[in-house]
Amino acid sequence: MRSVVWSLMTVAAVALAGCSNSSNPSSSTGADSTEATAPTGPATSVSGTITLRGDIKPSAQDKLDISLIDVTAQGSAPLATKTIAPATTFPMTYELDFNPANVAPNDLYIVQATLTDGDRHYVMPLQAPVLTQGHPTTNVAVQLAPEQTPSEKMLVAFQDVQKQIGGMKRSSGTQLQKDASLAWQVFRDGGEVKFIRELVDYGDKGFTSTDYAYKDGKPWVVQQQKKSGQTAKPSSVDTAGWGDDGSLVLKTHEAGGSTQSLGDDDAANLQQQSKAILNLATGGKGK
Repeated sequence: MRSVVWSLMTVAAVALAGCSNSSNPSSSTGADSTEATAPTGPATSVSGTITLRGDIKPSAQDKLDISLIDVTAQGSAPLATKTIAPATTFPMTYELDFNPANVAPNDLYIVQATLTDGDRHYVMPLQAPVLTQGHPTTNVAVQLAPEQTPSEKMLVAFQDVQKQIGGMKRSSGTQLQKDASLAWQVFRDGGEVKFIRELVDYGDKGFTSTDYAYKDGKPWVVQQQKKSGQTAKPSSVDTAGWGDDGSLVLKTHEAGGSTQSLGDDDAANLQQQSKAILNLATGGKGK
């Protein structure tokens, strides 16, 4: 009796195994006993996010240029480029598509991005290597930081000269005019006039304090404060500066807690004042 039971159990197990194999043909792995996988090709794009450093709000006139550059082959055309204008919302995602056949596997590639907003430029403090040599093609973070504008650079350089006049050779003079009294100090370095500080008292009509800086005997930067009296706080500050080619680079008018662009006529007037005080303070010699 026991031998019959074992025989029946054995038959049932074999039958179940046969059913299992016939009902799941998809479980076969093929002749080489390996599972098939989808082929993976070379990358055809680089993507990521661009952010701006600091509390910055670009204007509607800005333009974002993004490129994929081969820095090994300097001077070669970018692998991909894209321009977005205006680009006012950050963080911003980007994607650069390219032909993988143009990629040199041993070269170094970077994402290069520049944001232009009028005179303001935003550049990458750090490079973003991608694509080759184990560098990523996705989630590539790019950060842009603002550079000083030409006018800001000029103002900083002018302020540096202001701080240095204490070590320069000094001379002074005064002059009484019909409606005002003038006093000035001339600061020279190496025999050349670098700076003149002029104080003009107009009596009950007000007071001006003006700093003039010169390069090669020509007006460089002028900053004029207008006050109700000598010890009063400035009611306005006008600043103008000119490049080596004579073009107006720096022009600001500060009043009432706000800063605006100084008019061209007002800037030209400051330039004429700069020439006049240089002529007066040096007896027409200009040095």
